[in-house]
Amino acid sequence: MKTIRTQSDLEEVIQEVGFLPLFKNAVRGLSVEELCDPSYWFTDKEGPWEWKGKIAVNGTCAYGKFFRRAAGFVSLDWWPDFVNYRRDGYDFDSRCDEGLVQYPDMTLYNMVEKKKAITTPDLKALCGYGGKDGFKGFETIMTRLQMQTYVIIRSFPYAMDKQGKEYGWGITQYTTPELHLGRTLTRSAYRRDPAKSFERMVQHLLSVWPEASEKDVRKLLR
Repeated sequence: MKTIRTQSDLEEVIQEVGFLPLFKNAVRGLSVEELCDPSYWFTDKEGPWEWKGKIAVNGTCAYGKFFRRAAGFVSLDWWPDFVNYRRDGYDFDSRCDEGLVQYPDMTLYNMVEKKKAITTPDLKALCGYGGKDGFKGFETIMTRLQMQTYVIIRSFPYAMDKQGKEYGWGITQYTTPELHLGRTLTRSAYRRDPAKSFERMVQHLLSVWPEASEKDVRKLLR
């Protein structure tokens, strides 16, 4: 696998492997952290921290906390199977109808869907999170919604000062995959048995990363 030194390199690797965590994980070597030239991490030159936001917003893959509650990318080729397996045959409404969604999850998801794209501070404020008397557990809920593929990260916009200049770190902006990547694409594997989607993903990842153990690949994708 090529060493990642540019945004294009990163996009190429995502398309090739299909599933690419941002950080080290159970599958040795399969992460942006391990594949990227170390000189591009936390330096003055643009690197993965900037690239991930640009890649997320352009809609060429899905980005979010997908891999054991940690961030990473899923290519559009594999996104439908990933969604089908993680949702286990339920879109969000049907999961609610079956009583499988907790009220806080429903509240946050509905606000993301309503606003189409919303940053963490705005989402917290509108749903009553933060502060001494606010609701707790925001990060846990949003991570769960991402692991279930109902919510993804759209971009990382920067705060603006009074002169209109960007400053600080990018702020996480959420959306739904149906809105950002398309409803048709996102739900295109719904007719397949979720277990078959999982096996398809496992076999693909083993074929492109043969040094990985099947146990570790299954652990990563679950």
